[in-house]
Amino acid sequence: MMKHPLTATLLIALATTALAPAPAAVAQTAPAAGQIRLNAPAPWNRRAILAIGEKVADYHIAELAGGSAYPKVKTGNRYPLDPKGWEQGAFLIGLAQFADFSREPRYRQMLIQRGVANDWALGDRLYHADDHMVGQTYFWAARNGIGDAAIAKMRATFDRVLSNPSTVDLKFERAAPKCVDRWCWCDALFMAPPAWLEMSKVTGDRRYRDFAMREFWATTDYLFDPSENLFFRDSSFFDEHDAKGRKLFWSRGNGWVLGGLARMIPLLDKGDPDRARLVELYRKIAGKLLSIQKPDGFWAPSLLADPAESLPESSGTAFYVYGLAWGVNEGLLDRATYLPAIRKGWTALTRTVHPDGRLGWVQAIGDRPMLVRYEDTHDYAVGAFLLAATQVDRLAPAR
Repeated sequence: MMKHPLTATLLIALATTALAPAPAAVAQTAPAAGQIRLNAPAPWNRRAILAIGEKVADYHIAELAGGSAYPKVKTGNRYPLDPKGWEQGAFLIGLAQFADFSREPRYRQMLIQRGVANDWALGDRLYHADDHMVGQTYFWAARNGIGDAAIAKMRATFDRVLSNPSTVDLKFERAAPKCVDRWCWCDALFMAPPAWLEMSKVTGDRRYRDFAMREFWATTDYLFDPSENLFFRDSSFFDEHDAKGRKLFWSRGNGWVLGGLARMIPLLDKGDPDRARLVELYRKIAGKLLSIQKPDGFWAPSLLADPAESLPESSGTAFYVYGLAWGVNEGLLDRATYLPAIRKGWTALTRTVHPDGRLGWVQAIGDRPMLVRYEDTHDYAVGAFLLAATQVDRLAPAR
């Protein structure tokens, strides 16, 4: 595992540089999916988990700093490498948790550098959950030497929302969604509510908590399918079905939800009735996921699809391994029941890591199951992988 710190120049470049276009193509050196030994045993000890986590983190940091990770193309109306955006926000959230686990100063250094470069501000869109996401890392910085200055601008932004909350309908219009001024797509339940709940916890101001829970339950009541115990990505999928007539439940979308619950529940007092409701919801989703895990350890990009029809996909799987391992560690899930699925999922994830540390088999930015390839990677999946590593480590023996 790497033990040398990244240079300050590299970190500053990562925090401030406009990233250059990626090479036209990435060499495919991997065997076909069916030939990868995805069920081969993975080392199950803390030293091995730390080593592969650092390998993945260091590769991704170097790629970002070097400007060669992804093409500079727009997704919708914005660049996917916005330093305050959700893609890198997810990576930084995972890195913050991993920094506490690894204790390598280079990770702490990068997180502080990024916050300074962002001037501790959120994204430009006042209501949009995507632009609240990076704020979760500012709380980490506040606890690690920066203090209240790290969250002051975020609090001012949240206060502006509270003074004039959006009341738009949650219906998602694909052509021009207006509902994104609220949490009308399931991904948003990872991106925004944890920041709002933590703001309430650190300031003692219940208004942030009440807003978060009111909006969370509005979205859940709208998008959660109690017959399947899964979330539709948004309302435009209510009547979507695959070629065989099965409902379309997107793996990474439900991964965002499970990961969001793992981050929200600890931020509510144990006697809070909303916490009990969140735990009940969490257990329903966890039970469903346990029943549909593929034999190879992954979850299908379209969760109800036939496992034989599905390629590996690491971003959804990483969120599930994280969320389920967290539940076992916190005593919310039975260890004997869930540990085999967690180990199988972690083994599958380790087999998606290239020899140089690149995390592969990541579905690209989207809102539904899509084609995925061995060489495909992205920030959010690396963040989910690091979150998974921190929780799996708590389950594994020392060596």
